[in-house]
Amino acid sequence: MALIVHKYGGTSMGSTERIRNVAKRVAKWVRAGHQLVVVPSAMSGETNRLLALAKDLAPTKSTASIDREMDAIAATGEQVSVGLLAIALQAEGVQAVSYAGWQVPIRTNSAYTKARIESIDDARVRADLAAGKVVVVTGFQGIDADGHVTTLGRGGSDTSAVAVAAALKAAECLIYTDVDGVYTTDPRVVPLAKRLASISFEEMLEMASLGSKVLQIRSVEFAGKYRVPTRVLSSFTPWDIDLQEEAQSGTLITFEDDSQMEQAVVSGIAFSRDEAKISVLGVPDKPGIAYRILGAVADANIEVDVIIQNVSHDGKTDFSFTVHRNDYSRTVDVLRSKVLPDLGTDRVEGDTHICKVSIVGIGMRSHVGVASKMFRCLSEEGINIQMISTSEIKTSVVIDEKYMELAVRSLHRAFDLDAAPA
Repeated sequence: MALIVHKYGGTSMGSTERIRNVAKRVAKWVRAGHQLVVVPSAMSGETNRLLALAKDLAPTKSTASIDREMDAIAATGEQVSVGLLAIALQAEGVQAVSYAGWQVPIRTNSAYTKARIESIDDARVRADLAAGKVVVVTGFQGIDADGHVTTLGRGGSDTSAVAVAAALKAAECLIYTDVDGVYTTDPRVVPLAKRLASISFEEMLEMASLGSKVLQIRSVEFAGKYRVPTRVLSSFTPWDIDLQEEAQSGTLITFEDDSQMEQAVVSGIAFSRDEAKISVLGVPDKPGIAYRILGAVADANIEVDVIIQNVSHDGKTDFSFTVHRNDYSRTVDVLRSKVLPDLGTDRVEGDTHICKVSIVGIGMRSHVGVASKMFRCLSEEGINIQMISTSEIKTSVVIDEKYMELAVRSLHRAFDLDAAPA
């Protein structure tokens, strides 16, 4: 049959009973003739518990040496999961073997807590698959060139699973989670949100980068780059449902289908509450200023999102950008200590009460007036736009956080995404 990669989230692995159900589901696929590699997350809440213990002992500010130990600690959660699942599979009469990331090995760079996968040696896994075993591999972690354990950041098990699927040239990667697919927006905000049967890699990449929590952005990047069909589906459906029905459930993230492009201008509304805006005021309006500001931020391993520069007055301008809210204080510290003294200004303003709302759809390529429709909708609700960012298939706005849910509901309705009431 086919080589399939399964990934199970922390909720799916949250108790021995749930692990037993995962083992029964995997066993069903094996008995149907498929080769299986399984990538489970740590048990629900376990990573938070481990990091809380470490942070209780660690200094306030992280250092490279502290981050190295944080990774060594956090990685143990997944090691417990793979061992327990392998035991559960053996109890089901299925041959299984577990590996930590360093045993495969999954090689990464040395950016502790945010490492990136560089290569995967698939020889050991292929040998076990050929011997008829299910291979259970830790997600979220790998090993760097110096032999140190690294972790990939929150949601890293998704990335691990898709990367393993890419390395093995798997037929499909199934991401089992606590939702039954990708929706037009978060159903908790818009009860009439619809589940999408399929979505393109491009659209899913934008949705993930813009705040959708279904998949980590790097997992979608891997899936698109290596053309790995990836399906998001629920782990809470009964494990013994028909295999064919299960294999076609959820949302398939796949290649762009030109025949579908005309059907929906906008496929979904994404949003992120975890935003903070920083403005550096009165900087010289000359070449190299943006690099001097953002270069220092990038050197601190801080990701920047929306960027705007105001019109110059008297040779001075204001430069604004957004970062993740958790990086706000560190970004301001970097600017004050490494950037502002050389720019002749100490004026920095910040706002941690903003959010980003975005419309996404490959149909935007072939339709005009989509952004203006978005702006009109927000205007009619009295919502002021602070920043705007666009690409071929998305338009994002930064607005006051208190208007986020109103904006999402209004845009969802304006672009005809509401499902018919049940």
